[in-house]
Amino acid sequence: MNKRALIVGGTGQIGLASADALSTAGFEVVVAHRGARDLPVDFDFEVRLLDRDDDDAFRKATSGFDLVVDTVAYTPAHSSQLAELKDRVESLIVISTGSVYLGKDRKYFDLCKSVDEYPEFQVPIRESNPTIDDKAQTYGALKSEMERRLLAEPGLHVSILRPSAVHGPYSPKLREFYFIKRVLDGRPHVLLSRMGASRFSTSSTSNIAALAVACALRPGSRVLNAVDEEGYSTRQIAEVVFKIMGHEAEIIGMDGAPIGNLGATPWDTPHPFVCDMSLAHESVGYIAPLTYEESVAKDLDWLMRELSNGRIWQEMFPSVVSRYGEDGWFPYQEEDLWVASK
Repeated sequence: MNKRALIVGGTGQIGLASADALSTAGFEVVVAHRGARDLPVDFDFEVRLLDRDDDDAFRKATSGFDLVVDTVAYTPAHSSQLAELKDRVESLIVISTGSVYLGKDRKYFDLCKSVDEYPEFQVPIRESNPTIDDKAQTYGALKSEMERRLLAEPGLHVSILRPSAVHGPYSPKLREFYFIKRVLDGRPHVLLSRMGASRFSTSSTSNIAALAVACALRPGSRVLNAVDEEGYSTRQIAEVVFKIMGHEAEIIGMDGAPIGNLGATPWDTPHPFVCDMSLAHESVGYIAPLTYEESVAKDLDWLMRELSNGRIWQEMFPSVVSRYGEDGWFPYQEEDLWVASK
């Protein structure tokens, strides 16, 4: 009989990729979610509705599974729920975030009011780097506290994965769209702050899912980075997108920080945030199934299929619109004026 896996938050981008990867690896997969997001039309897994903040419902939902993958846990209450699974499941995989890392200056992302306040890290960032240790009720701080609680639970086989700048099919915020839309609009140039040298680790959902499978097949207690191997600069990301889409555009580097929205890419940072994947290779034999270029091609296939079916990007990526405005990533008029002035 195949081992059974439950994915909590299974309709998100990481959950959907994990369902496919675990099924391919031989697991019988069940997906649990709140019902707030529509499933893909070709979705072919058993689905159960679950309010994960209901402790009794969570206990009932996780009964009878060998593996539980939790893509959405981040509060102390969630940690307590998961700790109860130590005698009931063979393995637990929990998605955390690279935002738990603490900079050399004791800063972390949640505290930043602007990009130029980003922390400076010892790179490459390894799992042994310090993490947030205060009691702030912010995303990264709560994830860090969740990690500590789970790792301190005796007998709990938990693999905690730390992705960064996640991208993949069904993404609610596909950062690569910053360049993809420029291709679709036939833009002749793009401006990149800091000469396009910013480096911020990306994480393909396919690669995260492959690491989850590797951990599931080797139960243990561990924390692992879950990022793409390449650690590309913003300029290299632009080159990858333009190459895949067969588009020629001038990539223009700007000295220093963005000027308003000019050059303000989703990966902009004054200090590199690049995570190391050595421990994943050594501890669970992880091998990335996709290069960054291959994963972006997969993202693009999904995106173009959705757009061809009549969806609009503002509907697909509402968080981009709410945070940056419809033109925040695409200030074409200002870009043209800046280029003309030079």
